[in-house]
Amino acid sequence: MSSTTPALAGTHLTRTITAHKAGDAVGVYSVCSAHPTVVRAAIDQAAADGTYVLIEATSNQVDQFGGYTGLRPADFRDMVLGIADEAGFPSQRVVLGGDHLGPNRWQREPAEVAMDHAEALIAAYVSAGYAKIHLDCSMSCADDPPVLSDDVVAGRAARLLRVAEGTARLHGVDAPVYVIGTEVPVPGGAHETLDRLIPTPADRARVTIAVHRNAFDAEGLSHVWPRVIALVVQPGVEFDHLNVVDYQHDATTELRHVLDDQPSLVFEAHSTDYQRPAQLRELVRDHWAILKVGPALTFAMREALFGLALIEQELLPAAGRSNLIEVVEQRMLAEPAQWQGYYEGDPQTQRTARRYSYSDRLRYYWAHPEVDAARRTLLSNLDAIGIPLPLINQFLPGQYERIRAGEFHAGAEDLVIDRIRDALRPYARACHPRPTFPTDSTGVAHA
Repeated sequence: MSSTTPALAGTHLTRTITAHKAGDAVGVYSVCSAHPTVVRAAIDQAAADGTYVLIEATSNQVDQFGGYTGLRPADFRDMVLGIADEAGFPSQRVVLGGDHLGPNRWQREPAEVAMDHAEALIAAYVSAGYAKIHLDCSMSCADDPPVLSDDVVAGRAARLLRVAEGTARLHGVDAPVYVIGTEVPVPGGAHETLDRLIPTPADRARVTIAVHRNAFDAEGLSHVWPRVIALVVQPGVEFDHLNVVDYQHDATTELRHVLDDQPSLVFEAHSTDYQRPAQLRELVRDHWAILKVGPALTFAMREALFGLALIEQELLPAAGRSNLIEVVEQRMLAEPAQWQGYYEGDPQTQRTARRYSYSDRLRYYWAHPEVDAARRTLLSNLDAIGIPLPLINQFLPGQYERIRAGEFHAGAEDLVIDRIRDALRPYARACHPRPTFPTDSTGVAHA
């Protein structure tokens, strides 16, 4: 499987940023998930909207050793492009990104050991053709002070930038575009219970830009700055296990003007999961032109699969069922490392959180062979017997309405994909008020 063309991928992003900086309230949403069904839903959404798709792997999911998914950067690339090919979606419209790339995975190691691993991580992503790289060196390592200075963070980012640029030259690919920023939310949502968040102070954001630019200059990389397209700051959005902190437009008045004199920079917003459609539109208008979303998509997938499991209980005798919900629960109890330090309370409270929490720690278990086998059995069972429309209306009413309108047929996986697209549609409307690619007389968009 060949890699996506970095030149084209980078062009899609830079065109979006250029249009936004020119006053057009457009943006791009970044799908941060390694699950193939989520990837397929994102590709289907982009195909329907006539846009490109931005799909990012995080350093936790995918690294040079396999991450928690077992995938290396080239493996993830091949998986995504394979899904695009199956969907008939042009590979030129697939943009791959790497999120939180830095020493995040190796914080328990001394800084030099962690940074050596981070260099290899960056090289693996760039050589595999990823067009968007988030340089995140904000975390302390084993021999670091609890809080790193701006100069140390920026210096380490510059070190990784040099590796990225050198790797691109070595492999003969166009160098990627970059995202910087030290106001980085914890990947996957907050661990603690949240009430409200204070957006990044404007002066703090200006310092972040200045120290990174100085660090890049010191490394002889000043020519790269026009390819730094985004700054991660906290717009005051987040979610925890039970709550969502909504964006407040009035709280970012000063922050929104930080980039007025930065011709190539927009903001990137992390943890925008579960924001309401109006807030997503406000974020884009307020210069958060890159919106990251991840757990909300696997949350929607879980909703659909659990709904289908309840339908299965109504239609099949016990001996033939997948028992998906029970299989997931048993696996989470047998291997609690991904949720036990996150969900507090009595056993009933923890059980509810394991299944229904916004932070969706359940997403770490979908790739387990036993869980995946139960998921496949569920879909196969329902496709074999067919799902009566009244049951779809009972458990997946949004999909029922689209089936009745003739928008898609009632295959079990189609229902799951469309439920995930319910979580993507508000992002698409906020970011892409019109198609990126021209359409022919049939309405199909082309690269």
